[in-house]
Amino acid sequence: MRQIIETIEADAAARPSAIEFEMAYQVRVAIDRIKFAIRHADQFGKPCDAMREVGMQLLDGLQRLESLDRRFQTRSRMAESHNNENSREGRATAARGCQ
Repeated sequence: MRQIIETIEADAAARPSAIEFEMAYQVRVAIDRIKFAIRHADQFGKPCDAMREVGMQLLDGLQRLESLDRRFQTRSRMAESHNNENSREGRATAARGCQ
């Protein structure tokens, strides 16, 4: 019984929560909007020190958000592979029990 509870708790901790999925979506929306702003600033902005600084700040924010997105993707993939391993083990245990 304790092993089952530990397994369930480990699965829950390894899987991203609903709020993390929502935050990941919002991060992607922000990434797209920052890329749009950078493109338009480069295309239509007057080249000056202030615009260069704006571009650098946008790039910094973009890199930070992309880093968060990569971490979420990694965690999501790890949870998916962990769930696949557990489902294989569960099927193997069930198959042994049916013999």
